[in-house]
This record gives sequence, C-alpha cells and structure tokens, in this order.
Amino acid sequence: MSKSLVSKLAKKICPAVITIVASKDLPKIEGFYYMPYGGENIMMPKLENEGSKERTKIGGGSGFLVSADGYILTSNHVVSDKEADYTVLLDPDRSCPAEVLAHDPTNDIAVLKIDYGKLPYLDMGDSSKVEVGETVIAAGNALGEFHDTISLGIVSGLSRFLTAFGGGMNPQIENLRGLIQTDAAINPGNSGGPLVDMKGKVIGINTAVVAGAQNLGFAIPINYAKKDLAEVKKFGKIKRPYLGVKYILLNKEIAQKNKLPVDYGALIAREALGVGPVMKDSSADRCGLKEYDIILECEGEQISDKNSLASLLQKHQIGQTIKLKVLRDGQTIEISPTLDEGR
Repeated sequence: MSKSLVSKLAKKICPAVITIVASKDLPKIEGFYYMPYGGENIMMPKLENEGSKERTKIGGGSGFLVSADGYILTSNHVVSDKEADYTVLLDPDRSCPAEVLAHDPTNDIAVLKIDYGKLPYLDMGDSSKVEVGETVIAAGNALGEFHDTISLGIVSGLSRFLTAFGGGMNPQIENLRGLIQTDAAINPGNSGGPLVDMKGKVIGINTAVVAGAQNLGFAIPINYAKKDLAEVKKFGKIKRPYLGVKYILLNKEIAQKNKLPVDYGALIAREALGVGPVMKDSSADRCGLKEYDIILECEGEQISDKNSLASLLQKHQIGQTIKLKVLRDGQTIEISPTLDEGR
C-alpha cells in the first residue's frame, strides 16, 4: 500500500470528520463525601444549593459530513439522550450547534444537521459490494481528544451479528446485524466516524469494538444509512413499517426459566403494569394479536434473539400485508397484519 495514497485519502477524509459533544444542565457538585453502606464507604457527590445547575459535558463521539449543506451521519448511541444538546466541532477552533433530525435505533444510525455555509463532505459507497480482504481506513476523534485519527486495516468479515452495550449516561443494549468486521483500530470516541475504502468512499459507520480483544472492530453498512438519509431529506423523518407490539425475544435460557413451549420467537408481553403490550388501533390490534402470543415467524423467517422481529419488519413496506406464524394457547395460527407507518 502506497504511503502517498493513504496520505492523499487522509487529506480528503479528515476535513469531513467531526466531533459531536453532548451537554446537559446537571446539578452543581460542590465536592464529595463518604457514606457508610454495607460495611464499606461509598463516595457520594455533595451538591450545591438546591436547584443550582451547570452546563456539563456528558458524552460524545464522532460523525462525518455527507453533504455540503451540513447533513451528518453518526451512530445513534452517540446522540441517544433526547434531553441533551449537541455541538459539532468542525476542528479544534470551530464549533456550531447541531440538530438531531432522526434516530434509527434498530441499525444504530442517527442523522444530524448543521448550518455553517459550504462544508467538505464524503461520498457514500455501496456496502453490498464490499469484499473480505479489501483495505479500509477508519477515521474519527479517538477518546474525544485526538482529532483526525485514522487507522489502516482490512475488512475481516461480513454480515456479523453483535450484541453491543453502550455505557455513559444512557446505557443501552443493542443487537446489531449485518455488520462489517475490520481490524482497523476503532477506539472509544471513534463511534460514528466513517469506514472508508481506497476510493475515498464511505462503506460503513464505526460502531463498536470487542473489549479485551485485539483488532475486532465493527461498522454499520453505509447502505442502511443511505436509506435513512434519503427518507429524512424527503419526509423529514425516517419512515419505518410499524406493527405495534412490545415483545421479548426468546432464547433457550428464557424459555427454560419460564417453562415456555418454544425457545425462539417474540413473546408479546407488557413492560410494566397498566401498560398494554398491544398498541391501541395499531396494525397488531386490528389483526387480533394478543398478550402472550408468541410470533414465531415473519414471512417464513424464524424470529430469534439474533433475527429480531424489528429487523424482519424493516424488509417490508408500509401498507404491505405480511404473514405471521403465531403460537397461541398451544396452537399454531397464521395472522396477516397490514403494516402501519412507524409512530
């Protein structure tokens, strides 16, 4: 690999890679004190006068510009706190506020917008044509401190499944499918940055690394994000087919513990007392789905913790009638809902 080629690509990539900073008004901390608990001393924050707050940085990550007029793609977990404000650092000396236009938590993608005149941006490639072994560059702002960090590697695998845990103020667990695996270094703070091919086109969005392992990084295929961006530009939001149920994805452990008849599928169940699992007037409600039904298949594809109902629904269109195989009271039945637009 020619040094001149990598240097040329770096000069193209880095100006379009940005840092995203999340801030929030939090109670002022005067200091800390120790509180005895369970035979140990636990450090607790000592707050200033009641009601006194200060602007506090609570997190952030990377992103990249995909248009001259300021559209930005990043990972959803970077901007998941809907009560926070977000600032984009174009470089260490330039910043501006950012608006989060849309969240796609299923694919860990978010679309942002800034207004800052004409901006450098990256072209998006075609992730369906990515091949194992091809050379790639991962870019981002490592640890939120080292701006314009790039690392060179190869595509190590395709169509990977990963359960990712996001820490910080809003910890969340995400089941991500179809990922691009790379050995290019992806560090904390790089989440949301681009994975770029040797033509300088983005093929993925850096999203996760495996803690304790070496050279195991993952990126969301850019084709998922291209669809999201197109919908945001056309409709002002991401449009998704909507069934209208709350569910638990089953596996062997859950099935054995609860003595269920199957160890796969989506068990329709409420999250809290008084909150029904079937949304009123939704597609699920109209077709007669009930609490404790187990949706086994969607259009012939088996539902599991690695092949969720949400990801299967994304393959279909709003207004389309689909076939669900459902287990109810020991009997297998077929139900055909017509999908609504996501709420």
